Amino acid sequence: MAYETAWGQQAETLEQNGALSVSAAMAQAKRALEGVTVRIIGEVSEVSVKPGYKAAYFTVKDSSAALPCMMWNNRYREAGVQLAVGQLVELTGRFTLYAAKGRMNFDVFSIALAGEGDLRLKVANIAKKLRAEGLTDPARKRPLPVFPERIGLVTSPRSAAVHDVLRTLRRRFPVAEVLLAGVPVEGAQAPIGIIEGLRCVVSAGAQVVLVVRGGGSFEDMMPFNDEFLARAIAACPVPVVTGIGHEVDTAIADMVSDVRASTPTAAAEAVSPSRENLESLMSSRASSLSASASLAIERAKARVTRAAERPMFADPLMLFASEAQAIDLASERLSRAIPARLQRDSQLIDTASGRLLRVGSSLTERFAYQMATSAARLDDLSPVNTLARGYSITRNEQGDIMRHVSQAPVGSTVEITLSDGSLVCDVIESHKK
Repeated sequence: MAYETAWGQQAETLEQNGALSVSAAMAQAKRALEGVTVRIIGEVSEVSVKPGYKAAYFTVKDSSAALPCMMWNNRYREAGVQLAVGQLVELTGRFTLYAAKGRMNFDVFSIALAGEGDLRLKVANIAKKLRAEGLTDPARKRPLPVFPERIGLVTSPRSAAVHDVLRTLRRRFPVAEVLLAGVPVEGAQAPIGIIEGLRCVVSAGAQVVLVVRGGGSFEDMMPFNDEFLARAIAACPVPVVTGIGHEVDTAIADMVSDVRASTPTAAAEAVSPSRENLESLMSSRASSLSASASLAIERAKARVTRAAERPMFADPLMLFASEAQAIDLASERLSRAIPARLQRDSQLIDTASGRLLRVGSSLTERFAYQMATSAARLDDLSPVNTLARGYSITRNEQGDIMRHVSQAPVGSTVEITLSDGSLVCDVIESHKK
């Protein structure tokens, strides 16, 4: 305590003589620095972001200087940047002094990735968005056709990539027809041209499409990180293979394509079977076909042999032997049954005839007298007997039996029936009693 009192008195004496104490000098410098806001671009060389800290601490540098920085956690979280060594960042803030240690810091208000780092952040955000929509999901990606007859190629017509692809396809699968859409693959308008190229080759009948280009810097690859191009590739009705010659980074077009190849040549190989593979496949299929045909023939032969060995084919009579035996047995039974039945029926008829005669005689006896009596009466009443006694029957011209003379006027003709014949007479005179 005594030391601090003595030091304070000495400091007052120095200030009276025009000299500043360390504290006063630092305070004056702090006020001067904190009144100025600047913007800085530098590369991150150290990062210390730990749980429990109130701020994020890091260092930025260039080729000849380094600057320690601090950023309060609330500002750091709002910036949305995950600091990493090697990033190029753009800072806005002010210089400040930590008097207790005599250390100068840069108090960062805002931070953003600069140059390629900013581009990478934008690409990462687009990729995150498309991933959330499921466009990069492996489950939605389609298999490539085994033997495509038409292959679409979308690339720059003046690049080495187009020659690599055509040379590879000519060597591996020359029967395929290549539909080329020459488009720019660099610059701000490149995504629009690539999308139009996709549409053209698909409209022309391509069964699979290659979207390729040679190598280049990250900035050169930016057209293949375009969100609209990514959506067009994902919506393409046929499978899309990307062959962007940039091994270090994966473009968004690679993420949404059905197959990603490392180079244009690899993309051409992905859609074309090699001649060796084709020969091996054809040989394997031929062997399989031959084995299947032989097996089918052997099976058919075995079925024919089994059928030929059946008794019904060896002896055709076996096919209806049971029925023939049944017919013979039925014929024998019938030949025995008919005479016996006829004999039995004959006996029954004889017996029935005798009974009928006996019953018939008894039935007619009682009617015989009645018949005789009726016959006698009938004979008495018969006109023939009457005629025999001298009577006759007279009919007029109309055939009616005459009972009155008025029925036969004078001049008419009458017929008189006697016992032994008839007379036809003309009426010349009539007398009525």
